[in-house]
Amino acid sequence: MIRLSLSRSSGSSALQRLQRTQPWIRNFSAASVEKDAPKGIAYSEITVGVPKETFPLEKRVAATPETVSKLVQPGFNVLIEKDAGIASHFKNEDYEAAGAKLVDSADLWKNSDIVMKIRPPNTEEAAALEDRTIISHIWPAQNKDLVKQLQDQKASVFAMDCIPRTLSRGQTYDVLSSQANISGYRAVIEASNQYGRFFAGQMTAAGKVPPTKVLVVGTGVAGLAAIQTAKNMGAIVRAFDVRPVTKEQVEAMGGHFLEVDFKEDGSGAGGYAKAMSEEWHAAAAQMLSKQCEDVDIIITTALIPGRPAPLMITKDMIAKMKAGSVTVDLAAETGGNIETTVKDEAIVTDNGTYLNVFLLLAYCIQYVLNLFTYYITCTSLSLNS
Repeated sequence: MIRLSLSRSSGSSALQRLQRTQPWIRNFSAASVEKDAPKGIAYSEITVGVPKETFPLEKRVAATPETVSKLVQPGFNVLIEKDAGIASHFKNEDYEAAGAKLVDSADLWKNSDIVMKIRPPNTEEAAALEDRTIISHIWPAQNKDLVKQLQDQKASVFAMDCIPRTLSRGQTYDVLSSQANISGYRAVIEASNQYGRFFAGQMTAAGKVPPTKVLVVGTGVAGLAAIQTAKNMGAIVRAFDVRPVTKEQVEAMGGHFLEVDFKEDGSGAGGYAKAMSEEWHAAAAQMLSKQCEDVDIIITTALIPGRPAPLMITKDMIAKMKAGSVTVDLAAETGGNIETTVKDEAIVTDNGTYLNVFLLLAYCIQYVLNLFTYYITCTSLSLNS
């Protein structure tokens, strides 16, 4: 096969010269060289709006001055709600210098063709969107009323949490993995801050100090990040997951994979976990109960898409832990993996166990936003493709 390639500037005259000298291309249509005029709306006619997040304790914002400049460069008009980036340490002047226009909330929702957010819009925000476009986390299985409202309004919705992460093309827009990676890392840092001992073992003149034992429940992106961080700090790390396929990944991170004496595969669609049988849960509870007596720190990350987080650690198991032990429940927002979890609070149980349940992403805000805003900006720029 012969592929004819002409530069854009050559036009039909170059084709005509070739047709006169090369008979074999006389029937080559000029339409094959001259592309049709581009269809759609020019970037310069599109306004992208970034509102201030209103969810309690949320410090993130859907655009940084750096990503604003990436939107402005091809021609987008960008609106930023005043003080939207203050909690993320971005000043209003930084956004203006990047090319954005500062407006109040009402003007932003009224004049934006595309709205970029971190958290799903509330009822009032969704109503203000009308029939325009939003790019955000939506969590449709947990927010059915919101989805129905947006559908009735004929809004266009790009749910960042629904992009298939296992597809190569989808990884360019994978906000979930980037945020989970940071949460897992920060969970270990927060646990070590609350725990009153070294992670690594020590040999001193006063005697031997044993290393801290860390149990990670759920070995997805967040869990693997926690395993790696705890191992790098010198801890003995054990991990558990319903998906046997993750055993190799855990061991590659230096952890020891715990197995249940009951054969059942928890691997679900898209690499996620699925709900398990009552018999499996009984066997898992017996194994985890023994681990709670021995470990010093427990970090849980287990989630099932569209469903409440599975309960993995009960009150009775927590009661068996040593005084001063620490648990961090990263699944707290969807119900928690630990029965004693109190969402967004740190408490002390009767046996002195600390329970850290923070919005951990707030503690690595700059790195969090560098990743999140990159992915959501890539999504906006790809809408024309």
